[in-house]
Amino acid sequence: MRAVVQRVSRASVTVDGDVVGSIGAGLCVLLGVTHDDTPADAAKMADKLWGLRIFEDPASEDRAGQMNVSCADAGGEVLVISQFTLYGDTGKGRRPSFMAAARPETAEPLVESVVDELRALGATVATGTFRAMMAVDLVNDGPATFLVEV
Repeated sequence: MRAVVQRVSRASVTVDGDVVGSIGAGLCVLLGVTHDDTPADAAKMADKLWGLRIFEDPASEDRAGQMNVSCADAGGEVLVISQFTLYGDTGKGRRPSFMAAARPETAEPLVESVVDELRALGATVATGTFRAMMAVDLVNDGPATFLVEV
């Protein structure tokens, strides 16, 4: 399981002209699933995302500006968007191969499991629509983009 995680001031996802999910400050997560991912991986990913310390620490002067606070600690929200193209292999030729991406019937329940686990941890979570053409709109909160794998 792999995710591209962007710290955002706000983010939303639109399908067919309708906003289907939106958040304020927090994390925009593009989530990819591969063939051998399991529900245990989903739980591990949720825990990693919710606890990832990528927000600036306002607690003290000596830590000002350091990334030392998690989304959980910052009270942030999470937007999770399924993204099978994270497993696109561009190593050969000019057309990506998506052989490493899990089939939709495998991926969808695992994406839902990550969302459920995040909610169980206390996160406010919005989502995109699985297998839909989605337009993502976000405002970066600084240069903070990370690749997370479990």
